[in-house]
Amino acid sequence: MATLSVKPGQRFTVPDWHTNAELISADAESQRSASHRVRQETRALRNETNNQAKWDEHDNQTRLTERISSVNRWKETLDKCLADIDEEIDALAKVKEAAERALQAKNLSLDVAIECLTLRESRRAIDVVRDPVEDELHKEVKVIDKAKRELQQRVNEAFEQLCHLQEARQQLSFDHRGKMEALEIDRVCLSLSVNSPNISFKVNPTRVPNGSTAVDEWEQNSQYNKDHAEAEMKASTKLREVIMLAIAQTNNELEAQRVATEFALRKRIRDMERAYDELKWQERNTLEEIAEMEEDIRRLEEDLQRKMQDLKVAHTRLETRTYRPNVELCRDQVQYGLTDEVHQLEGIIRALKLKLAEAQDALDALYRQLYRIQTDMSYKANSLVLDNKCMDSRRKLVVPAEKFVPEVDTFNRTTNRAPSPLKNGQLELA
Repeated sequence: MATLSVKPGQRFTVPDWHTNAELISADAESQRSASHRVRQETRALRNETNNQAKWDEHDNQTRLTERISSVNRWKETLDKCLADIDEEIDALAKVKEAAERALQAKNLSLDVAIECLTLRESRRAIDVVRDPVEDELHKEVKVIDKAKRELQQRVNEAFEQLCHLQEARQQLSFDHRGKMEALEIDRVCLSLSVNSPNISFKVNPTRVPNGSTAVDEWEQNSQYNKDHAEAEMKASTKLREVIMLAIAQTNNELEAQRVATEFALRKRIRDMERAYDELKWQERNTLEEIAEMEEDIRRLEEDLQRKMQDLKVAHTRLETRTYRPNVELCRDQVQYGLTDEVHQLEGIIRALKLKLAEAQDALDALYRQLYRIQTDMSYKANSLVLDNKCMDSRRKLVVPAEKFVPEVDTFNRTTNRAPSPLKNGQLELA
């Protein structure tokens, strides 16, 4: 026969069962109420955080845009500054090259002046004179040395200023490259979105990197680079004006001195030509006088010989008449006449001999004077050759070197004509 099985354990009463049902219902109501509150708070938080995130993103987008605009403005400013400084560097380099060319040109002027002084050292005897030409040549050397020193100083200043400009340009270029990189980075950041493929979490992204600067420092750095470059460009512009003024001034001073030197040299050549022509005239007259004196001496010697013969005749007559016999040996008028004739002839012969000696002395003096004239003519001819070689050499200062051709043989000329050679019979000069 079957038996009734009873479940072991505690048994609850009906009130307990109702109480438990009510408790479960109350708990469910409470949990639903808490869940509803959490859901409301979650929605509010989501709305708030979404709005905050959007505004934050919008603000940062705006900040990035403004930053890009600010950096771009500085980049454009630096672009213009770089273009200006490049233009100034090119202008200063050209002025420096012009100063170097002017300095190089002074070497030719100095070489010519020294060459002229050296040539004129070959003058001889009395022509070695400290004349205005030599004074002007020494002044020219001093003017050239002064001009070279000033131009060399300006070239050095230009080189230093170019170094300063290059340094300022390097600072600008470094700042410009930094801004270009910053612009590229910020534009990349501006283009990022939640859909970008290369976004990820980073380790400690809010850290402050080493070397970070404040906005004021960043602004001051760019402003300093710009101001420094502008100051160097201003100094360079002023230096260019000074250099061009120095080139013009030194060229004018040297040109004025060149004109003064060549004026003195031409005047000296004219004076030397007149002196040479005067000596030539003196030589011709002296040669004529020598010829006349030699003719007179020849005639004087002939007269002396004739008087000697006449004296011989008178002596022979007197001696022969001493052989007259006895009383015929009388002192008659013939005797007195022959005696007077002998005395007269002896006096004439003495006078002729004295005059002949005087004429010989005068002839010797004329030959000595002719030697002096011809010697001085050789000095003047040599000086004319040297001074005309100086004039020919100075043509290089106004004629380009590649076009310079000496007009005549500089070793065998004076001005427009060479001195006539010595005639046969004239003294040969050493």
